[in-house]
Amino acid sequence: MKSHFFAYIARMRFIQRWALMRNTASENVQEHSHQVAVLAHALAVIRNRFFGGTVDPGTVAVAALYHDASEILTGDMPTPIKYYNPAIRDAYKDVEALAERKLTEMLPPALQEDYRPILTIRDPEVAVLVKAADKLSAYIKCLEELKAGNNEFREAAAQTRQALEGYGLPEVDYFLKTFLESFSLSLDELK
Repeated sequence: MKSHFFAYIARMRFIQRWALMRNTASENVQEHSHQVAVLAHALAVIRNRFFGGTVDPGTVAVAALYHDASEILTGDMPTPIKYYNPAIRDAYKDVEALAERKLTEMLPPALQEDYRPILTIRDPEVAVLVKAADKLSAYIKCLEELKAGNNEFREAAAQTRQALEGYGLPEVDYFLKTFLESFSLSLDELK
C-alpha cells in the first residue's frame, strides 16, 4: 500500500497563518508547529520540575508538532472567524475532526493506531499543554510584530495575553515571568 500521509504533512509549509492581518514576517503552519512543539515541551518540563506534574514532555512535543496538521485539508481559519459564534466554532471543530480522521486513514493500517492519538489528542493533560503552547506561540508572534512596528497586532496581543493569564496554569505563568521578556529584545540586547 502506498501512502500520501507524509507528503501531505510536508505541505504544512504552504499554509500561511495570520492571513487577515498585515505581517512584517510571514509565518506558515510548519514553522508555527515547530515553535508550539518547543514551547509545549518546555511547559511540560516546567510542570514536572516545579509543579508536581508527571506528563511525558516527548509525548507533548510530538502532539504539538501535529496539532495543526488538519489544516493541510482545511486551510487555516483565522481566529476571529473561527470563534465568531458557537455555531461556526462547533462546525469548524467537526470539520477539523473529519480532516484528522482522513489524515489518519492515509496511513497504512498498521500505523494508524500509532498516529491517531497524535493527530487527535485524547489525553486532557497533553491537550491543555499543547493549547497553552499554541496560544503562547501566537502571543510571541504578536510581540515580534509589535517590536517591528506593526500595530496591527496590538489588540491581538492584548487579547492573547489575557487568555494566557486566564488559563490559571502555573507553568504558563512561570514561562511568562521567566522567558517572555526576551522576545521583545533585540539581538544585541540578548546578552
